[in-house]
Amino acid sequence: MSIDSLFEPLAGAGAEASAPVSVTIIFNGEQVRVPMAASVAAALLAGGIKHFRRSPVSGQGRVPYCMMGVCFECLLEIDGVPDRRACLVPLTPQMTIRTQDILPEAGIGSDELALTLAHAMEPPHGQ
Repeated sequence: MSIDSLFEPLAGAGAEASAPVSVTIIFNGEQVRVPMAASVAAALLAGGIKHFRRSPVSGQGRVPYCMMGVCFECLLEIDGVPDRRACLVPLTPQMTIRTQDILPEAGIGSDELALTLAHAMEPPHGQ
């Protein structure tokens, strides 16, 4: 999977800035090479992953916003554990990571029901 990165480390921002070490992880069932970064979120962003979850209201892809565990935009299933904040989880080689595009805590798999519940819980953006 080859994807252009939306995130790049600053030049000279660390000892390994010139040649970052990369590791293989499993992302949504596919092997992906990502830079060895401090957190899963940082590695996925640097590796070019363009969405971590989808908004239940608009269906648009979402990516981490705060990178410190406050906004919950980086929720992923990591090694079989759902609702992990990827910005707080250290990256290790061979992690299995999946996006969460449904509401697993409510046991909802139907897109229509999830959308109805999401509209009830989240006001439309821009209002």
